[in-house]
Amino acid sequence: MDFSSFLTSLGTSFIIFIILMLLFAWLSRRPGNSVIYYPNRILKGMDPLEGGPSRTRNPFSWIREALSSTEQDIINISGLDTAVYFVFLGTVLAIFVLSGLLLLPVLLPIAATDNNIKGSKSDVSNNTFDELDMLSMGNVTEKSSRLWAFLIATYWVSLVTYYSLWKAYNHVSALRAAALMSPEVKSEQFAILVRDIPPPPSGETMKQHVDSYFKAIYPDTFYRSMIVTDNKMVNKIHEELEGYKKKLERAEAVFALSKETGGKPEGVRPTTKTGCMGLLGKKVDSIEYFNEKINELVSKLEAEQKLTLLEKHQSAAIVFFTSRVVAASAAQSLHAQMVNKWTVTDAPEPRQVIWTNLSMKFFMREIRQYIVYVIVALTILFYLIPIGLISAFTTLGNLKKLLPFLKPVLNIGAVRTVLEAYLPQIALIVFLAMLAKLLLFLSKAEGIPSLSHAIRAASGKYFYFTVLNVFIGVTIGNTLFNTFKDIENDPNSAVDILATSLPGSATFFLTYVALKFFIGYGLELSRIVPLIIFHVKKKYLCKTENEIKAAWAPGDLGYVSRIPSDMLVVTLVMCYSVIAPLIIPFGVIYFGLGWLVLRNQALKVYVPSFESYGRMWPHIHTRILASLLLYQVLMFGYFGVKKFVYAPILILLPIVTLIFAFVCRKKFYRAFSSTALEVAAGELKDHPNMEQIYRTYVPPSLGSEKVDDDHYEDAISRLGSFA
Repeated sequence: MDFSSFLTSLGTSFIIFIILMLLFAWLSRRPGNSVIYYPNRILKGMDPLEGGPSRTRNPFSWIREALSSTEQDIINISGLDTAVYFVFLGTVLAIFVLSGLLLLPVLLPIAATDNNIKGSKSDVSNNTFDELDMLSMGNVTEKSSRLWAFLIATYWVSLVTYYSLWKAYNHVSALRAAALMSPEVKSEQFAILVRDIPPPPSGETMKQHVDSYFKAIYPDTFYRSMIVTDNKMVNKIHEELEGYKKKLERAEAVFALSKETGGKPEGVRPTTKTGCMGLLGKKVDSIEYFNEKINELVSKLEAEQKLTLLEKHQSAAIVFFTSRVVAASAAQSLHAQMVNKWTVTDAPEPRQVIWTNLSMKFFMREIRQYIVYVIVALTILFYLIPIGLISAFTTLGNLKKLLPFLKPVLNIGAVRTVLEAYLPQIALIVFLAMLAKLLLFLSKAEGIPSLSHAIRAASGKYFYFTVLNVFIGVTIGNTLFNTFKDIENDPNSAVDILATSLPGSATFFLTYVALKFFIGYGLELSRIVPLIIFHVKKKYLCKTENEIKAAWAPGDLGYVSRIPSDMLVVTLVMCYSVIAPLIIPFGVIYFGLGWLVLRNQALKVYVPSFESYGRMWPHIHTRILASLLLYQVLMFGYFGVKKFVYAPILILLPIVTLIFAFVCRKKFYRAFSSTALEVAAGELKDHPNMEQIYRTYVPPSLGSEKVDDDHYEDAISRLGSFA
C-alpha cells in the first residue's frame, strides 16, 4: 500500500465516523428512536435523557456524558462485568500511552534518519516498501548501534505492561470483593451445583439420597435440594404453548385494528390454516383455533410436568443453604474420595444456567473437552488457509496477476486507491465475523454449566484463533505469496525474508485498526443497522406491544467476540510497537474511542444477560500476557535477523513474563475461581427468603399454570424438584 492509499483510508474512515456521529446526534433526539438509543434506561423505567442535556444538545455532548460518568454508575446500570471490561480498556490504553511517550519521540527519528531500506531496495526487488516503512525498525541498518534504542524500548513496553496489569488486577479484585459483600440477597450465593451424584440406594429416591447426604454434612444450614430433571419434552411443549399464546395475542391485535381501520365497526376476524406453518389445510377462525390449542397444550403441559417431576430425575442437583458462608465453603470443598462422585461447584446465576449440561457425567465432560480442543485446532488450521489466501489475493498487485482482465479498471487512480485502502481489511473483518457462534456452540458442547463460563471459553478460543490466523497468517500469507519464487530458489533465505517483511506488514494492520475504530465505532454509536431493522419490523411485521419490544431488544455487549477482537488489536499494537512505532497512536485512538463510545452504550443501550462478578478478568489478564510473550519472542527473533550481538539480553523478558504470570495467578486467581469466606461473611440487609431463592431456579417450562394445583404442590413437597 502506498502512502496516498494509506491517507485515503485514514481520511475517508474519519469522515465516515464524523458523519455517523452527526447522524447519531440527530437520530437520537427523535422520540420514535428512543428505544434504539436508550433501551437500557427505558427498561429501568428511567427517562431516556435522565441526567443528560436537553433534546437540543450539541453533537458532541455524549462525550461529556461518558467522561463524567463514574465506575459506580456503570456498576449500577450495567453490572460489575461491564465495569471490569472498562478496566480492561483503560489498562490497555494506559499501556499504549505510557509506551508511546517514550517510543514515538525516540524511535521514529532514529529510524527515519537511517537509510537501510533505500540502500537495500534494489537488492530485494520483490519487497514493496513505501514511505511508512522509512519510520520503522526495518530502516535501521544491521548491527547498528541505533538498535540499542529499540532494545531498551522493548524492555520499556514490558515494564509498563507489568505495572499496569498488576495495578488493574488489584483494582478488579477489590471490585469483585465489594460486589460479593453486597448486603443485597443474591440467589446464587446461597446455592451450590452438585453433579455426578451416584445412584441412590435401593428403596430411596434421588431427592432423599441428596438430602440425607448434605444434611449429614451441613445439619444446621441445609435448606433443601432441587433435583435436575430431563426437561426435553416439557420444554418442547412449553415452547409450543408460548408460540400459540403469541399467535393469539397477534390475532387479537389484528382483529382490534380491523375495527378501527377496516370500515366495519364489528371488525374482521382473522383466519388461519391448520396445516404446515399456517399455509396449508383447512381455514379456521384464528382466535378460536389458537384458544383451543392453548387449552389443549395447558393440559398436556401439566401432565408432562407431573411425569417429569416424578420420574425424569438426573444425576445433578442444586442444593440450597441458609448461609452464604456455608454455601461458599461447600462450593470449594472436596465432598467425596473419588473425583467423579459428588462434584460440587458454585451455582451459576439462575438466568445463565445451561440446564442440558448439568447431568453430563464427569468423564464425558473430560472427553468432550478434548474433542472440542481437537476440533478447534483443526478449525484454526482450516481457517489459516483461506485467511492467508485473502491476505494474498486482495492486494492490488496480486489481483492484477490473478485477474488480468481487471487491469484497465485497477489502473484507474481513484479505483486503485479505494481498493488498496479498504479491500483486504473489509474482507478480513467479514470473514472473522462468522466464527463467534461456532466457537460458542463448541464451548457449550464441552458440558460447561453456565453461559458466562461458556462465553469465557469461547472467547479464549477466539483469541488464539485470531492471533494465529490474523496476525501470523496474514503476515506469512502475504509474504509467501510475494516471495515464493525467491524462497524456492534459495530456501535458506526464508527466515530472513519473512523477518524483513514484518515492518511492511505493519501498514496493513495500521489500516485494519483504523477501519475498526472509525467505521466500527461509528456504526456502534449511530446504531444505523438496528434502527433500520427496528423500523422495518415495526411498520410491516409487528402487531403487538411484545413484538415491538422484541424488535428493539438491545442485547448485551457481546463479550464472546468483542473481547477477542479487542485482544487482537492489543496483540497487533504490542507486537509492532517497537518494530513500527507509528502503530501506537492507532492503538491509543482505538481504545480511547472505544472507551468513550462503549461507555455511552453501556449507560444507555446494552442490557447485561448475566453477572459473573468479574470472572472474565483473569481470562483477559492471561491473554494480555500471552500477547506480551509473543511480542518478546518476536522482538528477540527480529533482533537476531538484524544481527545485533546484544539480542540475548532479551532472553530475560519471557522468563520475567512467565514468573509474573505465575505470581499473579497464585496471589489473585483463587479469589476469582471461588468466593473468599471473609467476603461471603458480609452482613445482609434483609433475612433471605429461602423459598423465593429456591424458586428463582425454576425453569419456565416447569412453572405451574395453576398456582394452587394440588398435584404440583404435592410433587414439590415430596420430591424437592422444580417448582
